[in-house]
Amino acid sequence: MRVGIVQFPGTNCDFDTWEAVRSVSGLEPSWLSYQTDSVREIDAVILPGGFSYGDYLRTGAMAAQTPVMKAIRKFAQEGHPVLGICNGFQILVETGLLPGALLINASRSFICEDSPVVSLTSRTPFTSIIPEGTRITLPIAHQEGRYYLPEDKLRNIEASGQVVFRYANNPNGSIHDIAGVSNPEGNVVGLMPHPERRIRHSSSPPDGLLFFESLLISLRNRMFQRTAPDLPLLK
Repeated sequence: MRVGIVQFPGTNCDFDTWEAVRSVSGLEPSWLSYQTDSVREIDAVILPGGFSYGDYLRTGAMAAQTPVMKAIRKFAQEGHPVLGICNGFQILVETGLLPGALLINASRSFICEDSPVVSLTSRTPFTSIIPEGTRITLPIAHQEGRYYLPEDKLRNIEASGQVVFRYANNPNGSIHDIAGVSNPEGNVVGLMPHPERRIRHSSSPPDGLLFFESLLISLRNRMFQRTAPDLPLLK
């Protein structure tokens, strides 16, 4: 299963993401340039973290106008999995694929620390093996990660199950402790924490690996359902 990893000028978590994808047998990472206008022969797309275009204008604003994002918009609308991590989340919001805005942290400062988050749904391709209510710990590293949405729209995404993760300690002041959201269909997910930085057994559990293992199982299930719709889904 080929996973496209997008590189923008200023992306700096691309190689971490490459290694995270490659660590799961069955997933094959592939580079996607910001200049390409096609994502053919790709099964899923990940927008890594970093500082695309130096965060000029607004975080993610310039990257959202690139040719690859036009192709990814169509890719997402066709139901394929798309994940935005940190700056990738900001880009997906700027592109309109995800609701809300990412504002400067309540502390007005850059935050770099481990942060516990709680999973709220297993219906996305990136959380399919993470039971609801599971608490995991992932690194965060951002200055503009405070999620915001007006109250009326916030009620809508809460009711429709689009809130994917909440912070247990809310380090940046995000409304309703929101750390990650999805589109209504659930195939597009954005989150501020970095799962790609927590994939190896070291001093902490490799909680980030769950995202990429979930993706593999979800992609295989999609393939099985296309070829043999009566077969049971993998778990």
